[in-house]
Amino acid sequence: MISRLTTSPEETIALGREFATRLRRGDVVALFGELGSGKTQFVKGVCEAFNVRIAVTSPTFVLMNRYDGRDTAGEELLVYHLDLYRIRSAAEIYDIGYEEILNGDGICIIEWAEVLGDLLPPRRHEVQFRYGDRENERHIEVGHVPAGSA
Repeated sequence: MISRLTTSPEETIALGREFATRLRRGDVVALFGELGSGKTQFVKGVCEAFNVRIAVTSPTFVLMNRYDGRDTAGEELLVYHLDLYRIRSAAEIYDIGYEEILNGDGICIIEWAEVLGDLLPPRRHEVQFRYGDRENERHIEVGHVPAGSA
């Protein structure tokens, strides 16, 4: 478990880069936190670690962005960035092809992961974001849920 207080967007991005060293093909990362709590900044760091060369933005209105990256061996790696903030039903989740994405060999990062409920895979990483006492402070906790313990 990583527990960190960041004090700037740059520190949150750096934590995402650090966390990315733990990720392997097929991993799912569930992000939880209020609007503006740093989720997308964290994803930017993960994408930087995987050598994504285009701007990482929140897919709030398009539901999913797909980024071409590279793993530590230099092999091609897809990073899927889902934002479920606007999802209102399970049917919408199925429409975006979530099963293929969650069960693929890329990295899948999901903002507002609580929307998936029981559809979240049993083995996943979870990242909690909370506001700190000062304007740019964020409390970020990173953990892993092994299969069978969710």
